[in-house]
Amino acid sequence: MKLSLSSSPHQRVKRDTGQVMRMVIYAMIPGMIAQSFFFGWGMLIQAVIAVVSALVIEGVILYLRKRPIERTLTDYSAVLTGLLIAISIPPTLPWWMTVTGVFFAIAVAKQIYGGLGFNIFNPAMIAYVVLLISFPAAMSLWLPPATHAGITPSFLDSVSLIFTGFTTSGYDVTQLKTIADGVTMATPLDTLKTDLTQGVTYSESLAKPIFNGGLFEAAGAGWGIVSLAYLLGGLYLWKTRVISWHIPGGMLLSVFVCAALLHLVNADYYASPLFHLFNGAVMVGAFFIATDPVSASTTPKGRIIFGAAIGFWVVIIRTFGGYPDAVAFAVIIMNMAVPLIDYYTRPRVYGKNVSKGRGKQQ
Repeated sequence: MKLSLSSSPHQRVKRDTGQVMRMVIYAMIPGMIAQSFFFGWGMLIQAVIAVVSALVIEGVILYLRKRPIERTLTDYSAVLTGLLIAISIPPTLPWWMTVTGVFFAIAVAKQIYGGLGFNIFNPAMIAYVVLLISFPAAMSLWLPPATHAGITPSFLDSVSLIFTGFTTSGYDVTQLKTIADGVTMATPLDTLKTDLTQGVTYSESLAKPIFNGGLFEAAGAGWGIVSLAYLLGGLYLWKTRVISWHIPGGMLLSVFVCAALLHLVNADYYASPLFHLFNGAVMVGAFFIATDPVSASTTPKGRIIFGAAIGFWVVIIRTFGGYPDAVAFAVIIMNMAVPLIDYYTRPRVYGKNVSKGRGKQQ
């Protein structure tokens, strides 16, 4: 019998970068379908803009750096970055802002550090933070879900909104955010944060229209279904061993525990764990963003700590910070901590023992 030896890590399922990226993209499809159903064609149009921009920008930079273009572009990393940006931004964001975000993701957060495998920050989250800080008003203009919208933009309306700022009938995004009875609709996270600053209790805020028709009381209309769809895709990635359970498990458990502790302290002021889990980008962040193999921790214990710390920062920033959602900020904060986490969670090397006082290895 012939034995075959290979170096670690030992993995039964061998996949190249392109295969892994494609599987992640496939896993995003249920969430993207749900997101398009509730929030219109804009997300799909943004996806086309972001993906094309990512490929063009990366191709130009690779050409200037005299690096192989075809092999790098076909690893689907730029495509995945573009899609992650597209699902994170408002569906009607002006096209040039989308391109600006993609430029920062590809040129600054990725290529300046040497390309895929060398970037220390998640490129898509860098793009999101740059856009949020630079254009806070535009980044808050999310349309109400289709179930609550007075006017649902068609495909041509969505194209016109993104490229001109108005629908074919002359409506702008602010007008589309106003539902039939004249009440301006905000996202669940925006609604709750604004209400709490005005002295409205958590339970009173849940009576607002945005929560009417949700999957359950704490989930905003449409947002709970979208979160479940991304959860389904994330479980597919875990089942096929594209990702391990450590980061998403640590992050989701941390969000639940931190939110539950605050909610127990004051249920009138602090949102419930289910609210945090099924509103905003927590599910996307847990399975598709925090699990980025380049910018995340690389040790088993480190991944749990990395995910748990992201969950902690999500709840803290959402509750006490100035921004309604916090996944991007939490991921970037913990990207900076990865070297320290990996250093203190390195697995023990078997067969190596350092004798105290003599510094000898046995």
